[in-house]
Amino acid sequence: MRARTGVEPAATALQGTGPLSYDGLVRQVLAGGLGPDPRTLRTAVAFTTSQAVRHDGRRGGYRNEVLSLRLGRAVGSCAVEPGALPGGAVDDCAGADVAHLLEHPLPAVRVAALDAYLMHVRPHSPEHGALPCPLPAGSSLEKSRARARAVVELLDVGPGQTVLVVGVVNSLLEALRSRGITYIPCDLKGGTTEWGEHVVTDALAELDRCDAVLASGMTLGNGSFEPLREHALRTGRQLVMFAQTGSAVLPRFLGAGVGAVCAEPYPFFWLDGGPGVLHRYGHRHGRTGAAL
Repeated sequence: MRARTGVEPAATALQGTGPLSYDGLVRQVLAGGLGPDPRTLRTAVAFTTSQAVRHDGRRGGYRNEVLSLRLGRAVGSCAVEPGALPGGAVDDCAGADVAHLLEHPLPAVRVAALDAYLMHVRPHSPEHGALPCPLPAGSSLEKSRARARAVVELLDVGPGQTVLVVGVVNSLLEALRSRGITYIPCDLKGGTTEWGEHVVTDALAELDRCDAVLASGMTLGNGSFEPLREHALRTGRQLVMFAQTGSAVLPRFLGAGVGAVCAEPYPFFWLDGGPGVLHRYGHRHGRTGAAL
C-alpha cells in the first residue's frame, strides 16, 4: 500500500528545510522558524485529566491520564501511563516559557509544550488543511464508535489486508472487524482485546507483516513514533495517526511518512456527551464526516 501524495498545505510548511524528523521539528520551533520565539511565550495553565472507563457490554475497562498545557487559546496535550507523572510536574509547567518546556526532562511535558505551541501558531482549520468531521452527541461508547469510524475511513486498505494497530482501542478494532480487515493489536500494556486476541508489545517486530499502520499519538510520548514514520517512508506503506496526544504536531509530518491524521484536541470526546468535532488531514474522499 503506497503512502498518499499531494496532501494538504499542512504538509508543505516544512518543505525545503532538509529531512524532517521529530527532533528537527523541535529545533525549528526553538529557533523561531515556525512562529514567535518560544522564549517569549508562557503557559498560563497546566493541568491533568484522569479518567476511568467501563462501558456497558464490554468485558473490561481502562484508565487514561493526560497532561495538558494552555497557551493563549490553544491547549496542547500528551497522554501518559496513569500515575507516571511526578507530583510536581504540573507546578513546573504553569507560567514557564515554551522554550524551557521543550527541553524539560519529562517527555510528556516536551510533547505537550510542542503541541500547545503548534496549536497556537497553526490551529486546526480548513485553511491549514484540516477537514472538520462532526462527532455526534451520545454516550461515551457511542462517541467512541463514531470516532473509530472516522479514523478507520482514513485507511487505504480493504478486506484481506492487515493493519498494525499501535495503541489498542477496542472501538477501532471493532470498526476494522466490521470491514473485514485483519489487524494485529499492539500495546505496551499487553493483555488481550475484547475478543480475547493476544496483544503484542513490540510494534517494530510486527511491521513487515502489515499492509498499513494505525497508531496513537501516544507514540510521540514513548519514543516509538520516529521508527514507525521511518518505516513508512522506507516501505511506502501507509501510516495513519489518531491523535489526542500531539494533535497539532502530527499533521506537520504529512508527506514525510505520515499519510493521514485524525486530530482530536482537548476537550476529548470522553469528557462530554454533547456534539464535538474531529479534524482529518490527508483525507482524499471529500467527505467531512456526514457518514457518521
